[in-house]
Amino acid sequence: MPIYFFWGDDDFALKQAIQEIKDKVVDPDWLSFNYDKISGEQPGAIITALNQGMSPVFGSGDRLIWIEDTTIGQQCPQDLLSKLEIIIPQILPQSHLLFSSSKKPDGRLKSTKLLQKYATIQEFSLIPPWKTDEILQRVKQAAQQKGVKLTPQAQELLAVAVGNQTRELDNELAKLALYQHSQTGPLDQEAIALLVNTSSQNSLQLAEAIRTGAQSQALKLVTDLVNRNEAPLKIVATLVGQFRTWTIVKVMLEKGETDQQLIANLAGIANPKRIYFLRQEINNCSTSQLLEALPILLQLEFKLKQGYEPLATLKSRIIQLCNVFHNIAIDR
Repeated sequence: MPIYFFWGDDDFALKQAIQEIKDKVVDPDWLSFNYDKISGEQPGAIITALNQGMSPVFGSGDRLIWIEDTTIGQQCPQDLLSKLEIIIPQILPQSHLLFSSSKKPDGRLKSTKLLQKYATIQEFSLIPPWKTDEILQRVKQAAQQKGVKLTPQAQELLAVAVGNQTRELDNELAKLALYQHSQTGPLDQEAIALLVNTSSQNSLQLAEAIRTGAQSQALKLVTDLVNRNEAPLKIVATLVGQFRTWTIVKVMLEKGETDQQLIANLAGIANPKRIYFLRQEINNCSTSQLLEALPILLQLEFKLKQGYEPLATLKSRIIQLCNVFHNIAIDR
């Protein structure tokens, strides 16, 4: 009677984990009989899943019942809860019941407490884009799993290029794995630049243009990114991560902090040697300017999530951001 509750906004990693369970427990020759995917929005979805969990397996292997986008972790009527309490302990040992949701289960609900008693609950959430050390570590682990050997510089460039997107990382590593067959040693930065979509690099160039008040350049960069179908929210995530890093470093330096390792830890920077270069980048801007930029970026993210027209919204906020740093452009 294995039961799982997978939740989080990393849809790719979550579905990969489900596929691994499916491949492990369901005999492919009996897939059409022993695998059910049920929409959580379907009326009676959970009751249907429970009934399936009580049905004997056909042929060999086990059965997997996946309830996708379930709301059981957010709301559960008393009559359904009563049925869950009775039936869950009776589900057949060969039946694997899997719930998935983008939302974290509400720990106050009795249904969640029931799941905590019987189920394996696992989170699949995207790493926040400013936690660059965690993103780099994930790149290293994924590359090792795929058998892709990368130099440290190539690892860092790939981490910047894919950001926190696990699907994109998987796709890029698949290309790199094929390319590596023709190479003798670890792939370097040139290989990454040649093969990997480095749109995040261009988003970092956009951050640099904004920070220097270069409005025309910034508007051209954002137009190019959108025209290449770069997701607007991903552009904003890169900007937020970069400005957050700059702000933390600037504040710590102004406080007189000299321990580069400490500053790097606070800013989520894997390599403390980057602090030297970041210091040079933010030398001509003030803490107040950097602090003023962050709420504008958060407002931009909010408007995009509300459905505002992406390019026009990006341009208007980028003009506002460039005006914050306008004096730097004049000084230059």
